[in-house]
Amino acid sequence: MSVQVKPTYEPLNELTVLEVVKPLDFFDEAEQNSLSVKEIGDGNLNLVFHIENPDSKKALIVKQALPYAKVVGESWPLTLDRARIESEALLKEAESVPHLVPKVYYSDSTLAVTVMEDLSDHVILRKGLIEGQTYPTLAEDIGTFAAKTAFYSSDFYLHPFEKKEQVGRFSNPELCKITEDLVFTDPFFNHDTNDFPDELQNEVEKIWNDKELLKEVAQLRFSFLTKAEILLHGDLHSGSIFVKNNSTKVIDPEFAFYGPAGFDIAHFIANLALNHLSQNAHAKEPFNRESLQSYLLQTIEKTWNTYSETFTQLWNEKATDPFAKTEGVLENFLQKTFQEAIGYAGCEIIRRTIGLAHVADLDTIPQKEVELFYKKKALELGSALIKNQSKITNITELTDWIRGA
Repeated sequence: MSVQVKPTYEPLNELTVLEVVKPLDFFDEAEQNSLSVKEIGDGNLNLVFHIENPDSKKALIVKQALPYAKVVGESWPLTLDRARIESEALLKEAESVPHLVPKVYYSDSTLAVTVMEDLSDHVILRKGLIEGQTYPTLAEDIGTFAAKTAFYSSDFYLHPFEKKEQVGRFSNPELCKITEDLVFTDPFFNHDTNDFPDELQNEVEKIWNDKELLKEVAQLRFSFLTKAEILLHGDLHSGSIFVKNNSTKVIDPEFAFYGPAGFDIAHFIANLALNHLSQNAHAKEPFNRESLQSYLLQTIEKTWNTYSETFTQLWNEKATDPFAKTEGVLENFLQKTFQEAIGYAGCEIIRRTIGLAHVADLDTIPQKEVELFYKKKALELGSALIKNQSKITNITELTDWIRGA
């Protein structure tokens, strides 16, 4: 029986999703009847289907936004416009770093669908790092991704009219509100979305009652709310990056919006810091642990250095800002970006430890008492980064703090 996709929104299934990809002619007519379809989505917000020809191994990914948060259900409604934002963000990123994002073949804002390149030969970075894998191009790739997407979306490069038009196109209030709440607000108060073991109650209450810490978080939250500096991925953690030995692909920019320049790179650094901390519990041999922890710190340093060098090169070659040649302007921007990123990284570390959405790096530590120990260390590190962001002046000082945790 043939299945027709309606021109109005409805959630796809393993039958109707084939009607979405059929007109694309990605698979030839002989392949259409032998396609394998599997729902593989394990995220919080979307349906994801893998469609493959078993003989040729040619494959596609179809991602569809749901009108609610999948992790909670229909009681948490969400806009479908995030699917448009995601597909447009991928296309925008592909203008400057096509090798670092999946190729988009088709999108449909009515169905809230994006059809894109299959990355089944890659693995999620978080999974690979927990298993003790290393990726030689990761730091250069993420530093390049962050720098190029930042520069080409900024006022330093774009005409003011185009920049403001882009800010409007990527207005993403509902998903920004999720970030505002889950990263900057709820973990710092006694809120019912928080999720942590009873044994951490004393450490969590120290955070809630630390006035110096809360003052810094309030300022970081205000910067997140008000700064429209660059087009951000918006959720650049180790679960949003696919990797293999010589390839990196940044996925899932549905949280994309114009925000503060240090936000994306901060989240990447924070998630590597959490993995660095957890390797003490995951690694089977001390040598393996020390080797991987050294790799993680080197990756953090190289990522920032690549970001800074790439952004500087683009600035020197292509900046249109009238003050681009004024001594100290670039350096001031990069330093402010770096120090604000330290604070954002601290918020991410804390929220991934006691907020609604955790990380497997900590939560899969097999011994309960060891898990609690390292979660306490994570809270200490996050708090220290937030309160000392203005005192940490370069990337090696930052990795020293992470190493000390």
